[in-house]
Amino acid sequence: MCGRFALTATPHQTAAFLGLAELEGFPPRYNIAPSQPVLMALAGPPRGPGSNLPDRQAMLVRWGLIPAWVEDTKAFPLLINARSENVLQKASFKTAMRHRRALVPASGFYEWQQSGSAKGQPYWIRPRRGGVVALAGLIETYSEPGGSEMDTGAIITTEANAGIAHVHDRMPVVIEERDFARWLDCRTQEPRHVLDLLKPAAPDFFEAIPVSDLVNRVGNTGPEIQERGIVSPQAEKLRRQKPGADENQMSLF
Repeated sequence: MCGRFALTATPHQTAAFLGLAELEGFPPRYNIAPSQPVLMALAGPPRGPGSNLPDRQAMLVRWGLIPAWVEDTKAFPLLINARSENVLQKASFKTAMRHRRALVPASGFYEWQQSGSAKGQPYWIRPRRGGVVALAGLIETYSEPGGSEMDTGAIITTEANAGIAHVHDRMPVVIEERDFARWLDCRTQEPRHVLDLLKPAAPDFFEAIPVSDLVNRVGNTGPEIQERGIVSPQAEKLRRQKPGADENQMSLF
């Protein structure tokens, strides 16, 4: 699954990559977690003849999709990921797949390699060529009983490629730049027409770098969490025994 990611590119770089008008300023984000605001891009309204304005728009959505038909959000699970294999069959994602497909800009993502009962060795997984990638996303606008609306979203995942399968068996779907328009086109491209895009990236697309367990805590948001490091099994054991240790910090993943 994809439970944490980062976006460290500048607003200008991000907007240029996604084909957006200029974005408002935002700082580098090294540890984006579920329930936090996430930048996504989707198709905008049709432009008039001769317009040179971008036909895509940016949205900030809460990471954790809530389908429109949910009555009790407290009893509904946090849908941060949608599996590509059944995204057309799942009631939670069918409407978003038809009407609100999106791109999620990212500089890379984090995954945990499990070993025994420990919480696992975290890896920073980034594109070998650097820069920004676009993950396949879905957006759903949820209307609360009081009348207010909340934009929510999820990231689509698929089976891991051979390059990172040793870390985890799932990975987010990467939409190539040449396929942005087709993926975002919900007017003429039905969901079945874009299923071929929901596939693993090439085996050499990403590199997986072991990092320390600083990334485990949502409150750690600096670049140091991406520095190479190894979680010592003994250090992990001592940390778990330390009074007041946060044993539930990874409960979402």
